[in-house]
Amino acid sequence: MSDLVQTPVQAATDSKTDAPVRKRPKPGERRVQILQTLAAMLEQPGAERVTTAALAARLDVSEAALYRHFASKAQMFEGLIEFVEQTVFSLINQIAERENAAASTEPGAGARQVARMVTMLMQFAEKNPGMTRVMVGDALVFENERLQQRMNQFFDKIESTFRQCLRPDSGASGSATPSVDAQVRASALTALVVGRLQRYARSGFKRLPSEHLDASLALLLG
Repeated sequence: MSDLVQTPVQAATDSKTDAPVRKRPKPGERRVQILQTLAAMLEQPGAERVTTAALAARLDVSEAALYRHFASKAQMFEGLIEFVEQTVFSLINQIAERENAAASTEPGAGARQVARMVTMLMQFAEKNPGMTRVMVGDALVFENERLQQRMNQFFDKIESTFRQCLRPDSGASGSATPSVDAQVRASALTALVVGRLQRYARSGFKRLPSEHLDASLALLLG
């Protein structure tokens, strides 16, 4: 019987062993978790502004723990913007390569490319509503100005891509000013994209950006 009696040291050791151990995230995992949680919080109604205190509480960590992975809140938003840029432009490149390989010389090939790109942007927004608030700037209103400038550059690049796709179509149709025509159409299509994303975000994600999209594209692309 005496062999079964635990000393205080043994009892303390056993209790530590039995206590659940909180698994420490692997390097990089916590950073991804922070960004995923921030994006999820931006999906909630009225969540245009998310504080680091609320973000830390959702993750059940201290605010100091957040800053071990990001130097500032602005850097967290930069992480979301990088995700948007990398995902969207990777998909745009895939569309361009696929269309070029299939029928780059057919009439209206550029318009078909752009239609697919616009559709992809609408689908991306619907799958990532929190990111939509970042894309249209609603989540960036009280943040560092460089974040909004970066999103402006994102849409400038989108417009430039549309223009490049549409330029051959304008030339093939016999336009006397193909570059100007392509620019006008690209600008109108970019405004369509931004407007639909804004409506989606500001309707509490009720008005889908893909609503009547085919009809709208038919009017703009002919």
